[in-house]
Amino acid sequence: MIPFNKPYMTGKELWYIAQAHANGHLAGDGDFTKRCGRWIEERTGTHRALLTHSCTGALEMAAMLAGLGPGDEVILPSYTFVSTANAFVLRGAVPVFVDVRPDTLNIDEDKIEAAITPRTKAIMPVHYAGIACEMDTIMEIARRHGLLVIEDAAQGVMASYKGRPLGSIGHMGAFSFHETKNIISGEGGALLVNDARFVERAEIIREKGTNRSQFFRGQVDKYTWVDCGSSYLPSELVSAFLLAQMEEADPITQRRLQLWSTYHRFFAQAEQAGWLRRPTVPEGCMHNAHMYYLLLPNLEQRSHFIAGMKASGIGTVFHYVPLHNSPFGSRVGRLGGPIEHTQKLSERLVRLPLWLGLEEHQSEVIQTALSLLH
Repeated sequence: MIPFNKPYMTGKELWYIAQAHANGHLAGDGDFTKRCGRWIEERTGTHRALLTHSCTGALEMAAMLAGLGPGDEVILPSYTFVSTANAFVLRGAVPVFVDVRPDTLNIDEDKIEAAITPRTKAIMPVHYAGIACEMDTIMEIARRHGLLVIEDAAQGVMASYKGRPLGSIGHMGAFSFHETKNIISGEGGALLVNDARFVERAEIIREKGTNRSQFFRGQVDKYTWVDCGSSYLPSELVSAFLLAQMEEADPITQRRLQLWSTYHRFFAQAEQAGWLRRPTVPEGCMHNAHMYYLLLPNLEQRSHFIAGMKASGIGTVFHYVPLHNSPFGSRVGRLGGPIEHTQKLSERLVRLPLWLGLEEHQSEVIQTALSLLH
């Protein structure tokens, strides 16, 4: 069996976990958590990186920092994970779904402005497959309308847009370190606070609404409840695992890029024959090989392909069900305009295995896939 995903270990994770235990600090914000935060700050240039127990938690913090409340609206793509919308729905806000571009499956920047109303408070671009949205245009739209931009960079660690790391361009950004991501901690995430005015409150929200961080810095003589918040800190054990991954982030990314490039090269002829479409990486976008997908001609052929790969012992999956078509999304959200591409593309997309160690199996995946595409 060649699984769709297989979590990678660098070899230092268990040693770092043992060190965390020996340090006598297993709860959040110990030395390993702080070192992970500094790594993100140094690699991205963000004002403050706050590790969280998940990317979902980071997005929820961003929604609180944005001051969202009942009736406010947030513009986002329908083709994304539920956490992107849930973070705002939990505050009473309305997700406004906009169509994606047919080339990258990212939010179509040319359709954002038509979805803006007097209730719009933020835009949420999602960098699908670690390939950047058109951030210059999105930031300019936000500037003209006085909106916040919160980047869902769950898939974007180690990727960039015109030289700027994903997650560091908008007012806030969110990373994921889920086991399916490039660098992992099982579950885990981070909030990137790029606008300095949100830093102090972000610390408070993350610490259950207390000024505990200020207390430990000696800025207040005692800490107490000062704002709304929740427990968003990861365990120090999770951070210890993550630091081992961060220290190897460059070689991990390079190996993933090699796997991605091998797929891309071998499926070029099939694309020319009209059997499929390969991923598109626009100029100025440096992706991180988070995933490799194929766009097949239709839903029937995708179903046949997935079943055939499974019968050969190879795990492949489709991705999101568009949120505007989901039972809850259709109830709490609204469309920001015609959805022309989202549904059709979501029915055609299939993801291939991409994990470190796949090198010795990749030719089998490719040959089996090509045999099913004839």
